[in-house]
Amino acid sequence: MNAQSSYVPAFGRLLIAAIFIFSGLGKIAAPAMTQGYIGSVGLPAPLLAYLAAILVEIGGGILLVIGFRTRIVALVMAGFTVVTALFFHHDFTDQNQMIHFLKNVAMAGGLLQVVAFGAGAFSLDGRQSGRVAA
Repeated sequence: MNAQSSYVPAFGRLLIAAIFIFSGLGKIAAPAMTQGYIGSVGLPAPLLAYLAAILVEIGGGILLVIGFRTRIVALVMAGFTVVTALFFHHDFTDQNQMIHFLKNVAMAGGLLQVVAFGAGAFSLDGRQSGRVAA
């Protein structure tokens, strides 16, 4: 792998993680509204779901950016994203909800690519395995 193509996985991880990190920060900024929304779809324990969402979005997003335990993190985030799509964006009569559903499905697809191919050379996982960019 040449040096230029070594940057591609790192940049891809950053782009995928950005939406999760910003979403998690938005949840921190509006905890009552977020918990209310979680409760409005009928999920039990909105506070617990809220905390789990922040952990996955911010914690997982940061781990994805730095490339630590990337395959496991990406798999958890892909699962979270599909579950989120199913619970929060399932009203296909609303075009906006359908777009959000498809966005989540596409993000899960990108995360599954990370699961399949790993973090790449510019990551903590890459350093631990001895793969460094040339």
